[in-house]
Amino acid sequence: MADQEQTIDFELYRYTPNLAAAALFVALFFLTTLYHVYQVWRGRAWYFLAFVIGGIFQIIGYICRIIAHDDKESIPIYSIQTILILLAPPLYAASIYMVLGRLVTFLHAERLSVVSVRWMTKIFVTGDVIAFLSQAAGGGIMATGTIEKYELGEDITVAGLAVQLAFFSVFMVTCGIFHRRIRQSPTHEVTALDARLREENRRGWQTVLVGLYTASILILVRSIFRLIEYVQGNDGYLISHEVFMYVFDSALMFLTMVAMNVCHPSMILVGPHKVRDAEMRELESEEQL
Repeated sequence: MADQEQTIDFELYRYTPNLAAAALFVALFFLTTLYHVYQVWRGRAWYFLAFVIGGIFQIIGYICRIIAHDDKESIPIYSIQTILILLAPPLYAASIYMVLGRLVTFLHAERLSVVSVRWMTKIFVTGDVIAFLSQAAGGGIMATGTIEKYELGEDITVAGLAVQLAFFSVFMVTCGIFHRRIRQSPTHEVTALDARLREENRRGWQTVLVGLYTASILILVRSIFRLIEYVQGNDGYLISHEVFMYVFDSALMFLTMVAMNVCHPSMILVGPHKVRDAEMRELESEEQL
């Protein structure tokens, strides 16, 4: 009897997905993703492709929410939108991790990083992959439509979110320590680069770091929201009110993408490593002369 009551209480949505809100975010994510595609292509910043894929996930996810407005009982539609919207932030995170490692190497500031550059990307991306796979598995299990598997999926998703939060917190501390150290003891390459950028009236590496901070904080807040949401369960207050998802997930992830549009790493990290290294050697030679 208890099992029957629990099964009856389970719902894919505890509201009718808002058509206008979903359509708005399809348009917003399409615009920022399109610009990211252009920025990646223009700067040959292929290391940032995961970020673009995250944007594509968001677009498809919110298109599915538009469809769900008239078909809220469809498990396949629910599954696609749940999994893709859930998995976009870990893809953003993977790109952000790679940018910091490349920036440290580009500035020849490896000695100032609290985590060895050799291991930095591997450590953080490995954590992100674990979080990604956990959330993917949890989202897939939740989407099966049974209360027992939904609860198991919730537990796995919560674990994935907890891993993501832990690695993101360590990453932000690592990024902050590096920023403080390089401002206190700038390398020759940084001094030369800053001088050239001031002459050309261009934004520099610190702008990229501002973008990383902004995106990281937004993803962190979103992940905390999702963690609380899934801990509350299928009948929780947060998951039962659609507005919270749009405020603490949709809007924050859109702002994350816009922040990285404005502070795109390709403004500094353009092209392959060899090209960037040659540019830094040229700057160093100019400074010595």
